[in-house]
Amino acid sequence: MRIGVVFPQTEIGPDPGAIRAYAEHVENLGFSHLLAYDHVVGADPKIHVGWNGPYDLHSTFHEPLVTFGYLAAVTTSLELVTGIVILPQRQTVLVAKQAAEVDLLSGGRLRLGVGLGWNAVEYEALGEEFSTRGRRCEEQVDLMRRLWTEETVTYRGRWHRVTGAGLAPLPLQRPIPVWFGASSPRAYRRAGRLADGWFPMVGPGPQLDEALRVLRQAAIEAGRDPAAIAMEGRVSWRGKPEELVDDVRRWVAAGATHVSINTMNAGLPSLDDHLAALAIAADATKTALT
Repeated sequence: MRIGVVFPQTEIGPDPGAIRAYAEHVENLGFSHLLAYDHVVGADPKIHVGWNGPYDLHSTFHEPLVTFGYLAAVTTSLELVTGIVILPQRQTVLVAKQAAEVDLLSGGRLRLGVGLGWNAVEYEALGEEFSTRGRRCEEQVDLMRRLWTEETVTYRGRWHRVTGAGLAPLPLQRPIPVWFGASSPRAYRRAGRLADGWFPMVGPGPQLDEALRVLRQAAIEAGRDPAAIAMEGRVSWRGKPEELVDDVRRWVAAGATHVSINTMNAGLPSLDDHLAALAIAADATKTALT
């Protein structure tokens, strides 16, 4: 079990010094990875009347791949994880290039989590089609893996056309691990067919058991070993280390290979408060894993 953290970017704010201090501190605490969410733009509730999304244009989001390029230079062992990049609203070959660069600069520490997202406003702003995002995502992952492993690529897909082109430099990891966010039976099947690992959107219990059943069956049908597909759970800090330990142990029992600790929305007003909570969490999770 590898224990990481969710980067609380909506609460830390835009200060580069705070971003660096946070990453250096969690690395020093012994956490294995830092996971960052992705949103390029936020919706204006004054324009989109009735908006009820969890984020809007006032929510701070650092672009994860650019941020990871920065963090690659100020950390040495921390795995950098997108959890997730909303892949179908981005240009595929450019994402492949950016990911390859981050992987190279970080010494092979990138894990690229991808997903479909939920915000049609964002898709419109980026000029991509919302309704086809699931089907396009599968083709995107196929093309990216070829770009990361082949010197020259010719590709003819439904949405992509590449003729005799390649990335240079290639990433250190060939291909870069691609993990999928999944919250529906269709997404579970997609992860089973294609993912190196996945992020469930439900916790341990009957819903997760059913998701795992669907995912593993899809893997078997695709000729893959379902045991080779890793899984990352997420636990929230609520101020009580014993509750955190119980939550982590539930993920261990469910078969998770990774867990991230999320301190957002925990009423922590400053960077120092987030880091103090994570110091307690680091000690507590050692107990959970013994």
